[in-house]
Amino acid sequence: MSPVITGLALVVLLVVFVAAEEEAPICQILGSPESPLLSKEGDVMIGGAFSIHSKITQPPLSFTEKPTRLTCSSVNLREFRFAQTMIFAIEEINKSDFLLPNVSIGYRIYDNCGSTLSSMRAVMALINGDEWTVGKSCSGQSAVHAIIGESESSSTIVLSRTTGPFQIPVISHSATCECLSSRKEYPSFFRTIASDLYQSQALAQLVKHFGWTWVGAVNSDSDYGNNGMAIFLAAAQEEGVCVEYTEKFHRAEPEKLMKVVEVIRKSTARVIVGFLAHVEMNNLLEQLSLHNITGRQFIGVEAWITADSLVTPTSFSVLGGSLGFAVQKANISGLNDFLIKDFWERDFKCNEANRDSMTETAPCKENQNVIELKDYNDDVTELRYSSNIYKAIYAVAYSLHSILKCSYSQGCDKMVEVTPRQVVEALKQVNFTIKNGDQVWFDSTGAAVARYEVVNWQRGSAGLVNFKPVGYYDASLPPGQKFVLKTEAIMWPGGNTEANMLRFMCSESCRPGTHKVLQKGKPVCCYDCIPCAEGEISNITDSNGCKKCPEEYWSNQNRDACILKNVEFLSFTEVMGKILVFFTLFGLLLTLIVATLFLINKDTPLVKANNSELSFLLLFSLTLCFLCSLTFIGRPSKWSCMLRHTAFGITFVLCISCILGKTIVVLMAFRATLPGSNVMKWFGPAQQRLSVLAFTFIQVLICILWLTINPPFPFKNMSHYKEKIILECALGSAIGFWAVLGYIGLLAMLCFVLAFLARKLPDNFNEAKFITFSMLIFCAVWITFIPAYVSSPWKFTVAVEIFAILASSYGILFCIFAPKCFIIVHKPELNTKKHLMGKT
Repeated sequence: MSPVITGLALVVLLVVFVAAEEEAPICQILGSPESPLLSKEGDVMIGGAFSIHSKITQPPLSFTEKPTRLTCSSVNLREFRFAQTMIFAIEEINKSDFLLPNVSIGYRIYDNCGSTLSSMRAVMALINGDEWTVGKSCSGQSAVHAIIGESESSSTIVLSRTTGPFQIPVISHSATCECLSSRKEYPSFFRTIASDLYQSQALAQLVKHFGWTWVGAVNSDSDYGNNGMAIFLAAAQEEGVCVEYTEKFHRAEPEKLMKVVEVIRKSTARVIVGFLAHVEMNNLLEQLSLHNITGRQFIGVEAWITADSLVTPTSFSVLGGSLGFAVQKANISGLNDFLIKDFWERDFKCNEANRDSMTETAPCKENQNVIELKDYNDDVTELRYSSNIYKAIYAVAYSLHSILKCSYSQGCDKMVEVTPRQVVEALKQVNFTIKNGDQVWFDSTGAAVARYEVVNWQRGSAGLVNFKPVGYYDASLPPGQKFVLKTEAIMWPGGNTEANMLRFMCSESCRPGTHKVLQKGKPVCCYDCIPCAEGEISNITDSNGCKKCPEEYWSNQNRDACILKNVEFLSFTEVMGKILVFFTLFGLLLTLIVATLFLINKDTPLVKANNSELSFLLLFSLTLCFLCSLTFIGRPSKWSCMLRHTAFGITFVLCISCILGKTIVVLMAFRATLPGSNVMKWFGPAQQRLSVLAFTFIQVLICILWLTINPPFPFKNMSHYKEKIILECALGSAIGFWAVLGYIGLLAMLCFVLAFLARKLPDNFNEAKFITFSMLIFCAVWITFIPAYVSSPWKFTVAVEIFAILASSYGILFCIFAPKCFIIVHKPELNTKKHLMGKT
């Protein structure tokens, strides 16, 4: 064939093809049209999409021939009731003289078989209609003015995303995913139910209310389950609830479901939060029953907590005692009769007569499995979402009523062309009350106010499962009043009536006195309870840490309260104090006895020969030395602290001054016996008194300077012992203290040296040797006192000081006065002038 002939043939074929195209309609459906399950024509049309069947079987895809239609099975009675309720509300409005008086509403209800694939087919049919062809142009109004549905969030998202560009309003009765609240993504979406934002937060509050801090979580692997669980997990963290595991699965993934069942079986958490759609919960329930996994406390969501289809002979062993949030019941007059009888006779057109006849209507033939539900009325009392569908239909009707400018007297203006965009804008403004008293309006996200009933799975007296209301949650109420529970009305798993049986935790609560220490690699609710350290307390349960007690307080034995530290000082009532007081008084008594003995024998040669004036002054100073030790015992105060050190310093200087005077007198007396010596006139009685006064005055001056510049003061020593306060006298100026002590030591050393030099002077009763012994003891005591004083703890420091005072006082008393008293009492024959002069 030549190229010219070939080209001519192609031109002819092209012309024929173009002519054929011009004759044929341009807009036609590509494939078979999707017919509604239930439909009725009207002036305005409302679409509906429900999962009347819950399972879908996909045909084999060989890609060599056109696939067969999808096969739906397993009728979902609850979804079928939703479709019936939609028809009931439309029929009620059509009969109304007040609402849309001269306008009829029609409907197209599709079955999506619980699949997003079928949802897409349904929404395309709702937009385009079910005609094969629509003319030469595909642009124009959609087949419906609004769509009611769907029940599940995932299918609703498909529906809303598809209709969104065309501004066709979609009103869902149970799609609660928070993701649908975005007005940017879903500008024409509304719902007569609240978002999961409130329910998820309420779930966390419910779990926390019973003290369940260790829970498991399972959700549907869908937009509904994933978004709801994400909000719950965030709220649970804020409430201090720990989640042991978070598992998810999809209804079409049986292998993931088996993994979830295994996780539940092995877990230690006994509380399970199930953010599941109705179908996933049914699948999980079947497997839990099959594996006999019971005794768990389920916390449910509105999607399944009141689903009658979950009530089976074995389900109560798994779900008995479950708690969850449900949509509030709303009794709508006339609905029960319509669901049971009127729908089948008037709308479905399949009554008893034509069922038995040879001429069954189309709905009866095509929906034999749905016909089996006729006369079934067990679930009518538990219809909760039906009121949401009822409200949705009325919301559309009120919107149309305002668009068509309807009035009771003149009816509606049918000349107005209603567009879906107008319906969307009108829905934002609706605010009305349905006949049972519920108010209907939409917030800025297109949702209704969050109101839930808290229901509990209980077994009734007849053995039937009841969904008993035990509280409510109302997000519109003020904080503190939103959540109300009747705990005493709750029945727990296993028939328990006590909530304490269900306090499941990863770790037991830490009692006051301990604090939580997290276990490595585990959630924050898994911890060990560690006792607080000494001086620290925790006075609340489950404290995250311990706090230090104030400086003057210490922790009690249980480490749950701070108590005042024990204040310790050397008191008169303790054993050591009593012993020191005894020796003080005993020394004082001996001193008074010696003074009395000397006073009685003051005219005897022995007393006269030993300078009786200095002897009595020495006895007086010893009395003061014994008495000053008492100032060191008892609770330190400002005045006692100043008195004890100054009195000690002055009295001991007075004592040593007297002894020094005696020693000088002995030396001067020996020198006076030498020929030509006139030394005694320089150290007579007046000079002796003056010397004692001068030595003592120097110590008084030192003490005055000490008290003026930086005196001793009472001090609470909290560093030596953490658990108690040592009340002692701080020295104030350490220089002042050591100056007082050093001056005493200087006089004592001088006295010792002089007495040592005079110890061998020829005399029958040389007092110098006794002074030497007394000063030897005195110096030995005070030399050993210094290291003992510095190293002794708390009140033993005071005891060491008192011991040094008493020891040195006793040493002086015994060494100087004991030999004289012995002669006075037992050897009076030696108390003569001849004997003292050595002439016998």
